[in-house]
Amino acid sequence: MYFLELLLFAVGLSMDAFAVSVCKGLSVRRLKPRHLLLAGAYFGGFQALMPLAGWLLGRQFESLIKSIDHWIAFVLLVLIGANMIRESFGEEETLNDSFSFKVMLPLAVATSIDALAVGVTFAFLDVQIVPAILLIGATTFVLSAAGVKIGNVFGAKYRAKAEFAGGVILILLGIKILIEHLFFGG
Repeated sequence: MYFLELLLFAVGLSMDAFAVSVCKGLSVRRLKPRHLLLAGAYFGGFQALMPLAGWLLGRQFESLIKSIDHWIAFVLLVLIGANMIRESFGEEETLNDSFSFKVMLPLAVATSIDALAVGVTFAFLDVQIVPAILLIGATTFVLSAAGVKIGNVFGAKYRAKAEFAGGVILILLGIKILIEHLFFGG
């Protein structure tokens, strides 16, 4: 997988965390650097761990489904992307201003579940997992920290647009994978 493709995956996967980070920033009256670091660490950490877990799971079943792996990748990415687009039209989430473990852990897990499914597709696509999870984690860290700041400064104006963009990116990547495998033997 090329760097640009991987970066697009990372940005697409980061959009849920970015959107939640914008909302967290909106809820904080007095923003501190630790808020940015905590959001980045929780969201970036889980966005890196979940694809690794999915990749490990996918490697266990690779030989059984290698002939249809491109269809699995396509379906998973389209479903994840469509769900993100659907959520972009949903109601605004209300979040409190706490960055405690009991608040951040469920948010980090919830925003990274889609990364688990993407990790499974990585196993089928023979993605080098270490560079992939490092890029996904770093991208999510940066975008989440920026999201807290943006939310604090500009409000929740961009949450829906970020989720929509992330969904479109994942769907397009799914289509690209399918086309490559069907027409170019990728």
